[in-house]
Formats: sequence, structure tokens, C-alpha cells
Amino acid sequence: MNIVLHQPEIPANTGNIGRTCVATGTVLHLIEPLGFRLTGKELRRAGMDYWEHLDVRRYMNYDEFVEKNLACNPRAKLWMATTKAKTIYTKVHYDADDYIMFGKESAGIPEEILVEHEENCIRIPMLDKIRSLNLSNSVSIVLYEALRQQQFAGMQMEGALHHKEWKM
Repeated sequence: MNIVLHQPEIPANTGNIGRTCVATGTVLHLIEPLGFRLTGKELRRAGMDYWEHLDVRRYMNYDEFVEKNLACNPRAKLWMATTKAKTIYTKVHYDADDYIMFGKESAGIPEEILVEHEENCIRIPMLDKIRSLNLSNSVSIVLYEALRQQQFAGMQMEGALHHKEWKM
């Protein structure tokens, strides 16, 4: 799977998302401009200790992302997570090489991009008392549904995790 963050602004969210991507074997794609430096201490606090294990790719803009990923892989779909979508995220089928894009915390995915991909826009149901969920929570919700549909391929499913430092 692939998670795409379009112009993320908050380093702690990106750090948490990076950690989730490491835990799930998911590639993280970052479309600039970023609202922080990848070497910032805030990012380290939120998951940077796992950053060396993360497959992270950066792009100068959305067009470069499309050119390097979707243009050469016509089977892959680009899903757009937005509060403006009609389709609930559990009502679509995700393939292993699909991309799920999330927008920046303050504004979401730009309207001009959403309009191009209206049929691939998805949303997480929520009450109307809030504008949106936290970005890292939203990524986790949708990513784990996509992974569930793939039967958590390659992930540990049975029994307890074994950690070399655990003592019983």
C-alpha cells in the first residue's frame, strides 16, 4: 500500500504516520511544500526513531508525484480522503498497489485535484460537530481497512508478538 500526504503541516502527524507505515510495510509519499523539516526534533519525537526503516519518497509537487507513480502504473488507483466525498471508505476495494492521499491539516486536498478524481474520493463517517479527524488518526483508519481487505498480507496475525526484551 501507499500513503500520500499532500503538503503536510504538522510534524507530529507525519511522524505518527511514518511510524504506522513502518509497522505495516507501507510506502509514505510526501508532496511538498512540507510545513516542517524532516530533520526536526518534533518529527523525531513522534516516530523518527523508526524513520530509518521507512520507505519515504518526496516530490516537489503533485504533478511530479503523478508522473513518477501513476503514469507508469495504470492499474493503481489514487484514492482521495476528504470530508467532501459521498463514498464511505469501507465501500471501495483497495488493491495492494493503490495510493491513498490525504491533504494538509488546515485545508485538505486542493479542490482542483479532488474535482479530477471525484469518483475516487472517500470519507470517514463522523458527526457534524467537528470539521475533521486528526490526520494521523484518519490515515490509520483508512490504511487498516485497506490492509484488512488484503487480509493483512505479510503481517503477523496469529498469537502474541514476540519481543526479545519481554520476560514472562
